[in-house]
Amino acid sequence: MFVAGIDIGSRGAKAVLMSNENGNRGIVSSVICDTGPESIKTSTSTLDALLNGTGLSPDHLSHVIATGYGRVLVPFANANVSEISCHARGAHWYFPSVRTILDMGGQDCKAINCDENGRVTNFIMNDKCAGGTGRFLEVIADVLHVPLTEIGPLALESRQDFPFSTICAVFAKSEALALLKKGVAKADILNGLHEAISVRSHNLLKRISIERDFTITGGISKNVGMVAKITSKVGLEPKLAPDPQIIGALGAALFAFDRAGNVVVSQ
Repeated sequence: MFVAGIDIGSRGAKAVLMSNENGNRGIVSSVICDTGPESIKTSTSTLDALLNGTGLSPDHLSHVIATGYGRVLVPFANANVSEISCHARGAHWYFPSVRTILDMGGQDCKAINCDENGRVTNFIMNDKCAGGTGRFLEVIADVLHVPLTEIGPLALESRQDFPFSTICAVFAKSEALALLKKGVAKADILNGLHEAISVRSHNLLKRISIERDFTITGGISKNVGMVAKITSKVGLEPKLAPDPQIIGALGAALFAFDRAGNVVVSQ
C-alpha cells in the first residue's frame, strides 16, 4: 500500500510518499518545492515531482492527506489535517521520546507539546507578523546580499553582538541597512538578528511546557546559526530529523495510513 502526505506551506510545498511493505512503514520518496501563487497548481506539480522516478501514478495511492496553509485547496486529497497535528505526528515517528516541538515555518512559528503517542497536548503559535519566520530571514538575506543558505554559518562567525531594537520585518530591514552603512560586518548583523529571533522563539516555548526531548522542525531548522542560538536559550540539544522541513508532510502521510484503515506492525 502506498500513501502520501502533502504540506502546502506559505513558502514551500513538501510531500512524502510512504509504503508499508511487509508491514513496515517506510519513506519511499520526498520532495520540497516552492509554493507558487496558486495552491492547486502547486499541489499538482508537487505530487508529480514526488512520484517522478518511482514508477507510480496517483492511482496507486490508497490515501492522500493534505496539511499546511493551503491544505483545503489540494484537489486530490482525501482529507486534510492541521499542520500542528501533523508536525507532532511526524516528529514522533522519528523521535518517540520527543515531547516539545518548535516548528519554524515561512510565515509563523508554533510551539507544541505532544504525548507518548504523538498526539498534541498543548500548542501556541505566533503568526501576527513575519518577524522570526522564514520570510523574515529571506528579506534580511536579500538586504545583505547573502544567499539564504549561508546566513546561518555566517552568523556563527560573529564575535560581536549588535542587539536589534525590533523584530518587526520592516523596521529590522531598515536597521540592518543602517548598520551595514556604518560598516558593521554582515556576520555581526546576522548574529544580532539570530539572537533576537531565538529570544522570541524561546519566549514562545516558555508559554507551553519545555520538556525532554526537544526537536525543531520547519525550514529554519536547517539554519545552523539559529539552531545554535535556540539550543543555548532552551538548554536542550534538539533532536533533528534528516530533513526537518518535511516533518509536516510526513505526519500527513502517517495520518493517511490511519484513514486508509491500514494496520501496521511496526515503524
